Amino acid sequence: MYRILIIEDDFSMAKAMKKQIESWGNEAKLVEDFYNVMEIFTGYDPHMVLVDIMLPFYNGYHWCSEIRKVSDIPVIFISSASDNMNIVMAMNMGGDDFLPKPLDPDVMMAKIQAVLRRAYDMGGGNTAVLEHRGAVLNLNDTSLTYQGERIELTKNEFRILQTLMENRGRIVSRDMLMTKLWQTDSYVEENTLTVNINRLRKKLDNIGLEGFITTRVGSGYIVE
Repeated sequence: MYRILIIEDDFSMAKAMKKQIESWGNEAKLVEDFYNVMEIFTGYDPHMVLVDIMLPFYNGYHWCSEIRKVSDIPVIFISSASDNMNIVMAMNMGGDDFLPKPLDPDVMMAKIQAVLRRAYDMGGGNTAVLEHRGAVLNLNDTSLTYQGERIELTKNEFRILQTLMENRGRIVSRDMLMTKLWQTDSYVEENTLTVNINRLRKKLDNIGLEGFITTRVGSGYIVE
């Protein structure tokens, strides 16, 4: 499931886009405050952005350049002005693709899926990773990289961190984590989970990721 941020001031169209994206099993969020787009972007931490060119306050080119200062996630431009100059400008500003208005829902989803596949899928020789706050979890070799430092994780540490990063921003219960470990191990006691999380935290602390995993007493753990 991917999180997709929609920056579009035609709210009827934006809501239709959101509904279509969610029907494919993804999450979508609409920007309603067009002056503070970057605050919304940072808080939502999306996997992709769909951005209209003509917006209140600042245009889509501006917001794409701001996003590119902090992230390499895919950006798809949307515009009724689908002439070659706008398409070239969109690509030069760091866009990954271009959707002309009026939007065709099937074409939109085909382009979204293709761009997401290129950016995140394991196929085609690309490395599959989960990334958050600069920490990159490699799903192929169970390693974690942060600011040039690379650490190896045990199978249990990897499964714990993968589950938390896949559910970032949401509390993951201890039961869910133990079920995740139990899928491939013979049995996991509650104390074993605590030991693994403590060891994982020490490894994260050693490379500068203090507080990456937060305990929510009585509820579980969260990566925010």
